[in-house]
Amino acid sequence: MNKHPSLDPQADLQGTRGKRSGTPSARTATNRGTRLAALALAASVLAGCATAPHAPDPEIALPTRWDEPFDADREAEAGARDWWASFGSTELVALIDTVLAGNPDLAIATERVLQAEIGLRNAGASLLPTLDFNAATSSSAANRREDRGERSLAGLAISYEIDVWGSNFSRRDGAGASLAATRFDYQATRLSLIASTANLYARLLALKAGLEIARKNAEISERLFVLVEARYRNGAASALDVSRQRTTLLATQNALLPLEIQIRESLRALAILTGQAPQGFMIAATDIESLTVPELGASLPGELLARRPDLAAAEARMRAADANIAVARAALFPLKLSIGAGASLSSSQFALAGLGDPFSSADITLSLLQAIFDGGRLRGDVEIAESQRRQAFELYRGTVLTSLTEVEDGLANVAGSRQQLENRREIRDETARALVLSELRYREGSDSLDTLLDAQRNLFVAEDTLIQQRFAVISATIDLYKALGGGWQRDEPAS
Repeated sequence: MNKHPSLDPQADLQGTRGKRSGTPSARTATNRGTRLAALALAASVLAGCATAPHAPDPEIALPTRWDEPFDADREAEAGARDWWASFGSTELVALIDTVLAGNPDLAIATERVLQAEIGLRNAGASLLPTLDFNAATSSSAANRREDRGERSLAGLAISYEIDVWGSNFSRRDGAGASLAATRFDYQATRLSLIASTANLYARLLALKAGLEIARKNAEISERLFVLVEARYRNGAASALDVSRQRTTLLATQNALLPLEIQIRESLRALAILTGQAPQGFMIAATDIESLTVPELGASLPGELLARRPDLAAAEARMRAADANIAVARAALFPLKLSIGAGASLSSSQFALAGLGDPFSSADITLSLLQAIFDGGRLRGDVEIAESQRRQAFELYRGTVLTSLTEVEDGLANVAGSRQQLENRREIRDETARALVLSELRYREGSDSLDTLLDAQRNLFVAEDTLIQQRFAVISATIDLYKALGGGWQRDEPAS
């Protein structure tokens, strides 16, 4: 058996050709190099045509200022990274820390970021050559001894596809844009969870305060019922008065149950946000008045684009759509140019024990693939990618318009709810004074029971409305924080 110890087939080949024909071998190699260089030059020229940029997007006209009045001096407070601490509740801060550590939705968003990072690494791997190793051994037997055979094979192969049209680079760029979008989505999910936690916490305090008011109202009803009974025994009140006051007492006591149920439901919802089982979950605070309501300003509308993660995510998806267009256009020129090289050792002796009396071989291949007819599928892929890019732009434009509306609404709701809160305080104070006067006049016999019952109902409604208005101010402030981006910045390091 002939032995070829060299693993460099080009060296063996050039040596053989040199012996046979001398200079013609050199001319053949030169001609092959010239053809490859010409092919690479033509590919680079056509690549520029294949990945031509799309038409620029129409500009989105942004306003220069907000229609609603705002305090520009308080912009720094609106951009605070830990803005929820400005409500002055250590319990709320601890709850949000727990949510960020254990919320299932945030964990899902984190896994999506990890998947996008892996996708980017995979896309980058297509730019590198592949290296494969193959080893095999076999043995066969027959009735006759001379028909028996054994064989071992070990080989190493490397292949690389030349990215003639830049499609692999475009895929990598698209994967990078998709990774950026998922990171921005993570930040948007984080901001939404923080705002939901703060809102639900404030709602719980409002419900607890409402329950306390309902209990006080029931105590007032019970005290007035004792007063009516005493007047009835002295002949100053009728049995009808006693019955009506007893009905009022039962109604105020019955109002406690729905509030207690709503508190338990809100506690369970807050427990789910923190990623904990709802059984036994409690909060310590009971008074919504313990929350400080910060006063916010607003940045200019143009700065909003760099402060909202949902806008950044929509913009990143447009970049990913750009990359998809480049990939689809590159497929219109489906010439595939790949280079492969391989080396192997084989032996027909001692196959199961090793490579005895080995035979070595090596090869280099250059392959070209050109599609001739596809029925318009590739052109259709380009049109789909371009349509998806236009869709991504419209989604971005819609998100920008929505964000502008949310800030305007937030500014209006904060200002309006604060003014209503001051009015409700005055109404509550007047109704409380009216109830005291009405009770004194009823004891003296100057007013009827109807006047006393009306004064009691008015006070209960005024106090309950005041609590709800306090919650409305806090909720509007939280929503404005969220609309302004919650302190997020585009250049913030990714989590």
